[in-house]
Amino acid sequence: MINKKVPGVVEALQGVSDNMTFMFGGFGLSGIPENAIARLVQLNVKGLTCVSNNAGVDDFGLGLLLQQKQIKKMISSYVGENDEFERQMLSKELEVELIPQGTLAERCRAAQAGFPAFYTPAGYGTEVAEGKEVREFDGKMHILEYAFKADFGFVKAWKGDTAGNLIFKGTARNFNPNICGAAKITVAEVEELLPAGALDPNQIHIPGIFVQRIFQGVQYEKRIEQRTVRKRN
Repeated sequence: MINKKVPGVVEALQGVSDNMTFMFGGFGLSGIPENAIARLVQLNVKGLTCVSNNAGVDDFGLGLLLQQKQIKKMISSYVGENDEFERQMLSKELEVELIPQGTLAERCRAAQAGFPAFYTPAGYGTEVAEGKEVREFDGKMHILEYAFKADFGFVKAWKGDTAGNLIFKGTARNFNPNICGAAKITVAEVEELLPAGALDPNQIHIPGIFVQRIFQGVQYEKRIEQRTVRKRN
């Protein structure tokens, strides 16, 4: 069995450079690859195109890369709670492609499955469809969307093994599974890294064939984007 384990984030991110396209798992602040993002900030790579549901908040997640002006283009479904993302977008310092959330997920999944493109009704008749091929299926108009092409995909899982098999926990099972195998190199950081064979095969969400590098992450903050609590009685 192939051992995908690397000593840490430094080795996991070998080969990243300026002007690459990266994909990031997570939704809001849930299930984001915190260690990989911190390392990219340290490396100070520039001119990045980042594919992610959103860009975290001002001082956490992809917001850290935005602060350092490392991102050239964001491909996302919404701006979220990130004021700096909004500021850079409105001032045209940052190129932004906003696409429907389902389309974003499917463009990731299509890349994972090896499909070059697909048709979807989402966005037809709006700005999303401008310049895109349109075709009718069963009396309904669809637009052609292309699978993403990325150099690295960064995901975060709850548990993994040295063969690259992954288990996600709770809402971290959002965009992370679709991004595994969708880029040339998938890097998985996990909270707990176990020997191959230690995971229950029936619990595995992503098989190791979709992962090239895996390491055990450290010092996860797991911030809550919007804390909602009920009032005391």
